[in-house]
Amino acid sequence: MILKVSSLLIVVVLAFNSIGQQDLTASEAVFIALENNYQIQISEKQHEINEKNNKWSEAGLFPTISLNVTQNTTIQDNTNNPFTFTPGIILSQSINPSLALDWNIFSGFQVRMSKQRLEQLEEQTANNAIAIIETTIQDVLKAYYTAQLQTDRKQLFEDVMTLSRKRYEYYELKEKYSTSSSLELLQFKNQYLTDSTNYLMQKISFDNSMRNLVMLMNQPEGKNMQYMLTDRIDVLLADIDYDSAEADMLANNQNLKNQYISLQLQNTNTAFMRSFLYPTLSFQAGVQPSWSSIREIKDNSFETETSNLSYYGNLNLRYTIFNNWKNKRAVEVSKIQEEIAQLNIESMTTTLSNTLQNLIELYQARLDLVNISQENMIYAEKAFDLAQKRFDLGSLNSIDLANFQNTYQNTMIQHYENLFNKLDTFLEIYKMTGKISLDYQK
Repeated sequence: MILKVSSLLIVVVLAFNSIGQQDLTASEAVFIALENNYQIQISEKQHEINEKNNKWSEAGLFPTISLNVTQNTTIQDNTNNPFTFTPGIILSQSINPSLALDWNIFSGFQVRMSKQRLEQLEEQTANNAIAIIETTIQDVLKAYYTAQLQTDRKQLFEDVMTLSRKRYEYYELKEKYSTSSSLELLQFKNQYLTDSTNYLMQKISFDNSMRNLVMLMNQPEGKNMQYMLTDRIDVLLADIDYDSAEADMLANNQNLKNQYISLQLQNTNTAFMRSFLYPTLSFQAGVQPSWSSIREIKDNSFETETSNLSYYGNLNLRYTIFNNWKNKRAVEVSKIQEEIAQLNIESMTTTLSNTLQNLIELYQARLDLVNISQENMIYAEKAFDLAQKRFDLGSLNSIDLANFQNTYQNTMIQHYENLFNKLDTFLEIYKMTGKISLDYQK
C-alpha cells in the first residue's frame, strides 16, 4: 500500500511540474541573458560615455568663450579725512561685464593626439562590452547544456526506477501467491530503493542546474520549473581545422584585440608626450565695457557717472627651453612602455596559440570518445534488453540482471558525460576564435 501511494505521489509531482512549461532553446536563453545581464548594461553605458566624449571639442580644437559680469558697491567715509578731494560719505557703484575668447592655436599636435586617444578609448570600451557578451554567451550555453545533461540523466534514472518498481511490484504479487522466493523479492526491493535514491539525488542536481541557468538569464526567482529545454545535448558540431581556427583567433579574439588597442593607446601617449617638446601658440581676445557711478550720500548735488569700453587681442607664444629634461625622459619612458605592450601581445599570442592547439587536440579526443561510447551504448542497451528477456524466461537470475542494468546505466551516464565534455571543449574554442559573439549578433 505504501509503495502504491509513493508511486502515485511521484506521478503526481511529475505531472504537476510539466504544467505550464515553456519551451526554451539555447539561442533563446542566450538572448534573454544578453538582454537582462547587468554587466552588459553597465559596459554599454560606459561605451556610451566614451562615445559622447569622442568629439573634437573634447580634444580642445575649438576656442572657449566665457562671459563674466562683476558688480561692485563701495561706501567710503571721508568725513574725517582733510586730505581728500571728495569729502563726506561717498557711494561708488560699478558693473563690469567682460566677454573673453581663448583659443589654443598650436600645442605640438596635442589636440590631434587627444582626439585619437578618445577614438581608441571608445573602441576599447566597445571591445570590453563584446568580451563581456562573449563570456555571458559561453556561460549561458554551458549552463543550458549542463541542465540538459542533468535532464537526460534524470530521465535515465527515472526509466530505470520505473523498471525496478514494476519488477518489484510483480514479484511482490508472486510472493503473495507463493510463486517466488523471498530472496528475489528482497533483491528487487533493494534495487528499487537504490534506484529511487539515485533518481531523487539526480532530481536535486537537475533543479540546481536549472536554477543556475535561470540566474544567468536574470529571470525572477522560482521560474526555473517553467522551462522545457528543447535543444538536445548531442549537438552536431563541425570539424575544426587548426590553421583556420588560429587565423580566426588572431583576427577576432577579444583579449588579443584589447592588447592591440592598449599598444595603440601607448603609441598615442608617446606622441602626446613628444608634443611637449614643441612651442605652443595661443590667442586671447575680448571686450570689456564698464559703467560706474559716484555720489555723496548726504549731498545729492554731488553725483557723477562714467563709462568706458576696451578691446584686446593677444598672441602668446611659449616654449620651454629647459626643464631638467623631464619632457625628453617622458618620451623615452613611453617608448619603453610601447615595447612592453608589444611583448604582452607576443606573449598572449603564443599562449593563445598553444592553448588553442591543446583544445583542438582535446576536442578530437573527446569526439573519438563520443563515437566509442555511442557504440558502447548501443551494445549495452541491446544486452540489457536481452538480459530482461532471458530473465523473464527464467534463464538468468536477478543478480545477473542487476549487473546488466548497472552496466547499461553506467554506460548511458558515461555517454552523456562524453557528449557534454565534447560540447564544453567546442565552446571554449568557439569563444577563443571570436565566433561566439559573431554568431549571436542580432
